[in-house]
Amino acid sequence: MKTLIVTNDFPTRRGGIETFVQALAERFPPEEVVVYTARMPGDAAHDAVQPFAVHRDPTGTLLPTPAVADRVLRVFTESGCDRVVFGASAPLGLLAPRLRAAGAVRIVALTHGHEGWWARVPGTRAALHRIGEECDLLTYVSDWCRDRIAPALSPAARERMRRLSPGVDTDRFRPDCGGAQVRARWGIGAEAPVVVCTARLVRRKGQDTLIRAWPEVLAAVPEARLLLVGDGPYRKDLARLAAPLGEAVVFTGAVPWSQMPAHTDAGDVFAMPCRTRLGGLEPEAFGIVCLEAAAVGLPVLVGNSGGAPETVEDGVTGFVVDAAEADGVAEVAARLVRLLQDPAVAAKMGRAGRERARDWSWDAAAARLQNLLG
Repeated sequence: MKTLIVTNDFPTRRGGIETFVQALAERFPPEEVVVYTARMPGDAAHDAVQPFAVHRDPTGTLLPTPAVADRVLRVFTESGCDRVVFGASAPLGLLAPRLRAAGAVRIVALTHGHEGWWARVPGTRAALHRIGEECDLLTYVSDWCRDRIAPALSPAARERMRRLSPGVDTDRFRPDCGGAQVRARWGIGAEAPVVVCTARLVRRKGQDTLIRAWPEVLAAVPEARLLLVGDGPYRKDLARLAAPLGEAVVFTGAVPWSQMPAHTDAGDVFAMPCRTRLGGLEPEAFGIVCLEAAAVGLPVLVGNSGGAPETVEDGVTGFVVDAAEADGVAEVAARLVRLLQDPAVAAKMGRAGRERARDWSWDAAAARLQNLLG
C-alpha cells in the first residue's frame, strides 16, 4: 500500500496542523508515502532532506479546482498510490470522488478546528456533508471538535468518525533541553521566574491577556519575565500593549522548529490563555504546544476554548482558565503568581504533565492513522 497525503498545511509554513501532518508523514516507511502540497518560501531546502517524496503545486494555496485535481491525480497515478489522506478535510476532501475513480481504495480526511465553523455555515456545511459522504472516514483531534463537526454529517458518516489527536516527541521535548542557553540569548537571568508562550501571535491565543495580567504578576514577583515565542499578524498590537512593561516582556519573533524545545524549556510555567472568538467560529481546536510544554516538565495554564482543556488535567498538570470572561485577566494573573511563588507545586504539576505526555506519542498517532488506512 502507498499513501498520497494531499495538504495545504505543511512546512515550511508553521502551525499546529503543519506540525501534525509533517509528524505523521515522517513516520510512514519512506517508500510508502508521497506528499502533495502547495508552493511556499524555502520549500526546496526543506523537501531535499525529507526521506519521502514531496511534490509542490505551482500555486501557493491548494483549492479543489479542476486544474489542481488534474495535477494531484497525475502524482497519485505516477507514484503508484492506492490510499489518500487529506491533511485537512475542508476543502480538499472535495477531491475525493476523482481520486476514488482513479483507484483510491481508502480515503481518510483529517479534521482540526476550522471544520467546526464549516459545520455551522449553510454553504460550507453542505460541502462538509459531501466530504463526509465521499471519504471513508473523518478523524477528529478532540471530543469538542467531534461534537461540532458531527451535526453536519449523515448518520453513517458520523459513525465512521475516529479520533486522531496530535502527539508529542518526548525525546525532543524534555526537561533541560536547552532553556539555559535560550535565556542567555534573550538576556533573561538564570534565576528569573519565566512564563513562556510558544504560539502564533493571533488574537485567540491570548498573548494579550498575558500582557494585561503582567503588571499584577510583577507586583507579586518583580523579577518575572514573559517570553513570547513566535510571530504573526498581531505582533505590532502586542508590542504596543507591552511597551510600558519594558524588558519584562520579551518577543523572540519566529523561531526555527529545531529550536522550539529549547525555547519551551526556557520557561518555568507555560501559559496560553486562548479564547474562542467570532461567536464561536474561531476556537482553539486542541493545542499541541500544551503537550510540548508538559513534555518539557512545565505546569500548563490554558484557556477554556474548544478542545484545548483536553490537553490539561485541571489542578493536576496545570490549570484551565476562562480567559474570555470579564475577570479572565485577574484569574490568569492569580494562577501565574501562585505557580511562580510556589516552585514545589509547579514542579509537581510539571512532573505529572510529563508523565501524562508520554501517552500522547507521535508514533502512536501515526500507527493509528496507518491502521485506519487499512
